[in-house]
Amino acid sequence: MADTTHASDTLHRRGLMLILSSPSGAGKTTIARMLLERDDEIQMSVSATTRPMRPGEVEGVHYHFVDPAEFDRMVEADEFYEWATVFGHSYGTPKAHIRAGLKEGRDFLFDIDWQGTQQLYQKDQQDVVRVFILPPSIGELRARLTGRGTDSPEVIESRMARARAEISHWDGYDYVVINDDVEECYELVSEILHAERMKRARQTGLIGFVRGLMAG
Repeated sequence: MADTTHASDTLHRRGLMLILSSPSGAGKTTIARMLLERDDEIQMSVSATTRPMRPGEVEGVHYHFVDPAEFDRMVEADEFYEWATVFGHSYGTPKAHIRAGLKEGRDFLFDIDWQGTQQLYQKDQQDVVRVFILPPSIGELRARLTGRGTDSPEVIESRMARARAEISHWDGYDYVVINDDVEECYELVSEILHAERMKRARQTGLIGFVRGLMAG
């Protein structure tokens, strides 16, 4: 039987950090969940936080739980790609675990906003792929937020105002995808991920492979 293993399936590559951003209601959480369910090569980035552990949460799976003093030490030691304080609790992306994973060829998914994206990109441009997801229209975005049935009109208006502010940063991303249909949006994001994995700069195993071809 002929060997059906292709070099492109076995060559080592460097991993990447895929950022998904969008205004609330545009669908980034749904797309992120679909990627994690359907693509075995990507995993969610696990943040460190000073927030107390909630029932059902697991250390190292949902978050790395640290006390404020340890978090401050990590900030001072520049151990985070990005960090922020939200509602009295701090959150940050530890560098060490991510960098080790990238070297091993693992990909990491980030569900973060524009500010976090900027911080991450400034720390490690070569490994970051930035994707911004837009709604098909402002009217559709409002309909989606209203359709949840969980927020008051005042909260929805606040979310709409924030959404317009977030959309204004669309040109700070490598790719922009309009989420008119969730399956089509997922396919586009998946194609972006596949193409980025195949970039020559990330195909670290190509050097030895090509040398072998030339020597042969």
